[in-house]
Order: sequence, then structure tokens, then C-alpha cells
Amino acid sequence: MAKTRFSATDIDLNRPEYYFNRELSWLEFNGRVLHESLDDRTPLLERLKFTAIFCSNLDEFFMVRVAALKQQVEAGVTVLTPDGRTPTQQLEAICDRLRPMVAKQDRHFEGVLRQELLKHGVYLLNYVDLNQEQRQYLHQFFEADIFPVLTPLAVDPSHPFPYISNLSLNLAVVVKEPETGAELFARVKVPNTLPRFVELSAHLVPPSESGKASVWTGVPLEQVVAHNLEALFPGMKIQECHPFRLTRNADIAVEEDEADDLLLAIEQELRKRRLGGSAVRMEIQASMPEAVRSVLMREMGLEPRDVYEIDGLLGLGACFFFLSLPLPDLKDAPWAAVTPPPF
Repeated sequence: MAKTRFSATDIDLNRPEYYFNRELSWLEFNGRVLHESLDDRTPLLERLKFTAIFCSNLDEFFMVRVAALKQQVEAGVTVLTPDGRTPTQQLEAICDRLRPMVAKQDRHFEGVLRQELLKHGVYLLNYVDLNQEQRQYLHQFFEADIFPVLTPLAVDPSHPFPYISNLSLNLAVVVKEPETGAELFARVKVPNTLPRFVELSAHLVPPSESGKASVWTGVPLEQVVAHNLEALFPGMKIQECHPFRLTRNADIAVEEDEADDLLLAIEQELRKRRLGGSAVRMEIQASMPEAVRSVLMREMGLEPRDVYEIDGLLGLGACFFFLSLPLPDLKDAPWAAVTPPPF
């Protein structure tokens, strides 16, 4: 029986099924990063490191790649990618693929990694679980170190909605005027000049039920701010408080041929990147009510697919912190490079 031979002319290389989408392929790469965090064969603190890498990678992905797709949609671009998708279809596919990954990461961090940390004397606590003495300590820390750098911004007819900076962690606060009953919306930015996790003084941390001494004990900074809001809104009643985190377009576009001074052009673009362009993603806690969510979406020009609900802490890129703990048995062994003798 004669063998069938194919030549290049027999294959239509324009058919979309022969190609992987670039953005979806990148998500699969980041999924492999997440897998390292899920793999219990990986040392615990290294798993937290991979959680942080997964989140930091997503920040960059939204700032550049998703932002570029949204710009194409706004410009009315309908050109298909080699795999046959429009910019809108790519955004929808990204959303469908990414939401389960983010949910898996959140469940794993809250249900597994935090519990494993407890077994090794690392207590990442929630403010509501603290005793009175611990709360008093954090209140004093708030007054001395946090309160001076906070700037609450209320929204009313004379005060427009404030600018929310890129990758900033914020609190959406609803306060009520006791006399009139009028409700106001306010935004409090969680300061990024302070550590994300506030450590409790050692004498305030009793041994656990298992007798395991504390290596480190602390609470998230945003929870300390949220439970001391009365100092920021004297005379007002705090109705609600919900954390949210915003990602903005930070793509850099430098036209080398048109720039008189290339270095100056790059500096200007980097300055724009720090500030951020239009909003491309908002992370919120799943408990945020629809009314507050709608206000944020409207003011920042976001669609439902741009909003990601998180069951737990926002901004887990901060998990890099845990690698600084003195627990060498929970890290990869140090690797020392060796120069081959011939060199």
C-alpha cells in the first residue's frame, strides 16, 4: 500500500485550530506557578512564595496584556487573532479561565496554607479573633504609626470621587450622620509605606493549645485600619467597611522615532505607569454588598467581568514577607553555584 505524503500546500495554515491564543497560553503558564503553591511536596514557605508570584504575575498581566485588549475593544478593533478570536472574545475567555484559578488559590491559602503556618508557630490572625489586650496594643499602634499617614476622602456633591491609584489597597466606607441620618461614601487608602502585616508584641502572644511557641504573630494592616475608623470619622456612625484593590493600565508605549530625547520619553512613560491609566480590574471581598460594588464599578468605568471576588485576603503578593521568617526547614536548601574547574 502506497504511503500518503503531504506537502505544505496540503495544510491550510490559516485555520485557527492550529494555534494557541497567546493570552490563554500565558494563563496556563501561571497556572503551573499556582501548582507549585498547591503541591504539598514543596516546603511551606516556598509554597507561600509561589502564591505571591502567581498574584504578582497576574498584576502585570492585567496592567499590560488585558489593558491592551481593552484598548483594542474601545478602538473598535475586530481583527481576529491567529486562533480566531476578537479582542472581546479574548477578554471573555480570560475571565472564564481565570476565575476558577483565582478561587482555587484563595481556598488553598485560607484553608491550607494559613493552617499549616499555625502548626509551625506562625499566626496570621484576623482582628476579630484578638483579645482585648491585643486590640488595645494595635489601637495604640494605629494612633502612633497609622493614623498620621491616613487621608480619608468623602464623596458628596462638593467632593468628586477620588482617584484610586494603581495596585492600591483601599477601604470603601459608608458612614451615617447621626442627626440627619444621611449616609456618605468615603474611601480610605491603606498606606503602602507600612508593612502589610502588623506584628504583635511577643508578650501578648500566649502559647497555642498544642504548646507551640509563636515564631511570628500578626494581623493584616487593612484590618487594623478598618477596626479603628472612628478616629477618622469623629461624630459619624460607621455603617460598612469593605476592602478593595484596583489594577490600572500601565502599558508603556514609547515611539523611538518621534522622541527627541529617548531617556526623557522613557522617564515620562514610567511616571505614567506608576500612576496608572484607566482601570482594568477590581478585586473585592465576596461579602461586599451590591450597592457598594455598583458605586465603585460606575465611578471607575468597570464591567462585571472586570470584578474578581476574593474569599479572604486581597493582594496575596504580600506573601513574599513570610520568606523572611527564621524557619530554614520550611524553605528550599540554599544553592551555591560552583564554577567548573576548566573555567
